[in-house]
Amino acid sequence: MSNPKVGFISLGCPKALVDSEQILTRLRSEGYLVSPNYQESDLVVVNTCGFIDAAVEESLDSIGEALAENGKVIVTGCLGARQDEILARHPQVLKITGAHATDEVVDAVHEHLPPAHNPFTSLIPPQGIKLTPQHYAYLKISEGCNHRCSFCIIPSMRGDLVSRPVDDVLQEAEKLAEAGVKELLVVSQDTSAYGLDLRYQSRRWRGREVSSRFYDLAAALGELGIWVRMHYVYPYPHVDEVVSLMAEGKVLPYLDIPFQHADSRILKLMKRPAAAENNLQRIKTWREICPDMTIRSTFIVGFPGETEQEFESLLEFLSEAQMDRVGCFAYSPVKGAAANQFADPVPEQLKQERLERFMAHQAQISADRLQKRVGKTEMVLVDEVVEEGAVARSKADAPEIDGQVFIDGATHLRVGDFVEVELEEADEHDLWARCTSA
Repeated sequence: MSNPKVGFISLGCPKALVDSEQILTRLRSEGYLVSPNYQESDLVVVNTCGFIDAAVEESLDSIGEALAENGKVIVTGCLGARQDEILARHPQVLKITGAHATDEVVDAVHEHLPPAHNPFTSLIPPQGIKLTPQHYAYLKISEGCNHRCSFCIIPSMRGDLVSRPVDDVLQEAEKLAEAGVKELLVVSQDTSAYGLDLRYQSRRWRGREVSSRFYDLAAALGELGIWVRMHYVYPYPHVDEVVSLMAEGKVLPYLDIPFQHADSRILKLMKRPAAAENNLQRIKTWREICPDMTIRSTFIVGFPGETEQEFESLLEFLSEAQMDRVGCFAYSPVKGAAANQFADPVPEQLKQERLERFMAHQAQISADRLQKRVGKTEMVLVDEVVEEGAVARSKADAPEIDGQVFIDGATHLRVGDFVEVELEEADEHDLWARCTSA
């Protein structure tokens, strides 16, 4: 009997990607093969995103395409929390589950495509199935979120904070490092809150007790001897302790902090955690502790009720904060979000105008900060080797969302190599460099 083949479509954020990896690892361990196309698949799983309207449409379109091309489709992921909406468009799907529902998805596959397990031909690597390149991986440390931001519906789809026991996280990280992963990207909905629901209980790892706490987890990951990059960190005072680890070279000097706005009234309307924090002072403190720190963030413009003066205060914040990498979105109503009912919605044309002004303002800041790095020598990690040379990333660059370092002519390098380079040119996003070491 031949092994059944499953096709897989993974949409959305890195946390959803980790869910996809866990599902694929389970299926592969049971003898299922992963098919690269609809035609060879006996069944297709679509892991959906439901965060904003555009993502919902992409997910619904992907489900429709899978049904048209294959006919047997299981749906999982964040959009699964809105089953009626999926069934209204695609009533013929076999099963719908919510996010982080590995057991339910695997059970559904069993029901509609029974396994043909052969332990001699279905072995999987210790680190499981990964959808990222071999040299980096996402490490999800918790699921869900305790916050109730007025523009967000993630808690309704993924639930409250559920942290993974620290020994489970560290054992997975060890396996990834042993398999050749050079960079771990730590992700969750709220990395700063890690372990709160566990009351920071300790577990044994490498013969000692380690607390399920953000700092202790970061310190332990820093012992693995690979790059560790922190994402989705909220600006609470205890983050200062982790910044000290960055200054010591234990984890990368990089913080991804979703500030979302700078005006206190708008932050309160958004119900943002740490809304009362003086974020400019926090940034100043972090840079005093770790001068070479990279800070990236995301913001929303055109939130209901945002005045021109409040938008201008956001631009002033950018000028003061001097962040390295910044993304921005024009506010978009999300079905089920409290902010949909707020008074004084900003007209669409004005939202787009503010988005353009915001991005132009930040582009100059980013360009100036990159220009200050020209002439310096830095270590980079090679992501790709092409005909013209190598494409790499520095400590300041997370994959897919930040910039790149282009090394012309360096075709002798290999993907996953660490190499020392001298930075020679920069624009507002990327850098160009030459090798100073083989």
